[in-house]
Amino acid sequence: MNHLSFYWLPENEKLFIESLETEFAELVEQSISTGKITLPPIPEVVLKIQRLCTLEDTSVADVADCLVEDPGLAAIVIRVANSVVFNRRNITCNELTTAVSRLGIVRVRDIVTAQSIELLKNSVNLTPECQEVLVKSAAVSKELAATMVMVVKGFHEVAPDTYKHLEVEKALLVGLLADIGLFCLVNEYHLYLDKGNYLQPDLAMQIFHSRCPVTSKQVLKTWGFDSNFIEVASNKETSSERPEVSYLDIARVANHLLLFRRDDYEALEEHDVEINTDGAQVLYALSNLSDDEFKARTQDVISSTGLS
Repeated sequence: MNHLSFYWLPENEKLFIESLETEFAELVEQSISTGKITLPPIPEVVLKIQRLCTLEDTSVADVADCLVEDPGLAAIVIRVANSVVFNRRNITCNELTTAVSRLGIVRVRDIVTAQSIELLKNSVNLTPECQEVLVKSAAVSKELAATMVMVVKGFHEVAPDTYKHLEVEKALLVGLLADIGLFCLVNEYHLYLDKGNYLQPDLAMQIFHSRCPVTSKQVLKTWGFDSNFIEVASNKETSSERPEVSYLDIARVANHLLLFRRDDYEALEEHDVEINTDGAQVLYALSNLSDDEFKARTQDVISSTGLS
């Protein structure tokens, strides 16, 4: 199975081999292997919060004080804390410290990072071709994230006690950040073109597709995200001590559903999902929704998160 994010392009061996012979491909490989891939230019406040999350003595007040420096992100955190997905007790909060306390320090980091990347994909000033790639990625990431939420809810309906380790909120954020490395690759391509070089877009796409998993893994590790995020981004299990159903399993089921919805039968033939009987029940139920109902549910998930 290919990488769990953005395009789900079919393998094209000849094109891929040709792409590896390009100068751009060599530059990307060198950047990845040396750990010098350019990170997305997200706000300094987000980077500060990421650093705070690596310190054991970081408090809710520390993160709230940091958010005060960026009123836009602060407003987003309060809005998300009051959203249907994150406000389980349905108690409205209007104060930043309360919002951070409700969400938790790590979850705030996840939220502000995902929101920053989302805004970046839709507003960054790159070539039209690069911009189109990122805008499409933003749309597909939302679709994957929303579908992962629906799959987790399905498991909760089947056996809530068995799958209480699966959090709806985390599934959403894991899906949103699954292809975070794509921005790094597209930005490298933009800089490459800006220097007067040329590479056919279809070859660049193959490089994006093949190197996105390892680049996403590198970015998430650099920013201190846990193994659940890294497994989904890289589409690889990182530990033998895993629950029967992990977030990677959720992402694979979600991707299978999306391939089914797109009538991508060629990709479905190559996409095997190993899941237990509960997962089969969830997959069957969601597969039998009409296209209109499935689309409506995914849109409801996104609108109920408080994220733009």
